[in-house]
Amino acid sequence: MAAVRLGCAERDRIDARSVVEGLPTAAEIAEASAEFDDPSGNQALVEYDGGVVGYATIRRWQERDGTWLYLHRGYLLPRHRGQGIGSALLDWAESRIRRLVRQHGTARTAVIGANAMASEQEATALLLDAGYRRVFSLVELELSDLRQLPDGRPLPAGVRVGAVDPRSYRAAWRTVVDSYAGAAFTERWTFERFLATAEPTCWRAAWDREDMAGVALCSVHRRDATVGEVEELSVRKESRRLGLGRALLLDGLRCLREHGAETARLYTGTANPHRSYDLYESVGFRRRNEHVRYRKPISV
Repeated sequence: MAAVRLGCAERDRIDARSVVEGLPTAAEIAEASAEFDDPSGNQALVEYDGGVVGYATIRRWQERDGTWLYLHRGYLLPRHRGQGIGSALLDWAESRIRRLVRQHGTARTAVIGANAMASEQEATALLLDAGYRRVFSLVELELSDLRQLPDGRPLPAGVRVGAVDPRSYRAAWRTVVDSYAGAAFTERWTFERFLATAEPTCWRAAWDREDMAGVALCSVHRRDATVGEVEELSVRKESRRLGLGRALLLDGLRCLREHGAETARLYTGTANPHRSYDLYESVGFRRRNEHVRYRKPISV
């Protein structure tokens, strides 16, 4: 499966250093597969002449508005495209999802989802031809040199920025969750899941006197220590337009640099209502990739 991903990279212009979807190792694919509800039932392999030439996976989760998203993702080596194999994988995924929806009793709130990078032209065409519609996209940005960070700006009186200690984890989690209130297509994020993936070394928070006003959750890429990631940058509604987002971002980036990162990545929605794209560009981030999210109604 890892060889399939590598074999698709040149044709689909995959960015190996992407923090959204890069080139996973076999161990990372195995780790992800182990988290599926039914690893054997929710993955399909395409074999040709004794070797794996493609595969598809299905995952599901519930979003904040109660929608159950059943997401499938497929990959097929370029030399086997244009022969109906991709369509067969798509048909398998949709049939399997319909069965799962009946088993789970989620027909009233379920929807089929699929992902494709803008550069994956054949996958994009396949999804559009099958009736999927584009609902939003994520733009991935890169800051290519962490040595070239702009200077910070004075913060309002009573505001301070610093590290996040364990006593503040729940407040940090709540700050992120609250920032997505009313946002469409966002997954429910429990405090338990937040703790399970916590890498707090370069987490930064802003306090307005005693209240947490914003957070920047930054981490060094676990496979490539030269790459840092800004996983979340959230500022509470009442504290926006005060320069807190910029201060948090720069402090987090400086921490990543101190821990060996040379570049930084992040992603944001193209329809972000808080103009975070402008903030990231002002610090030096530039657009690299676009990851498009598609959806299709389920008929069971």
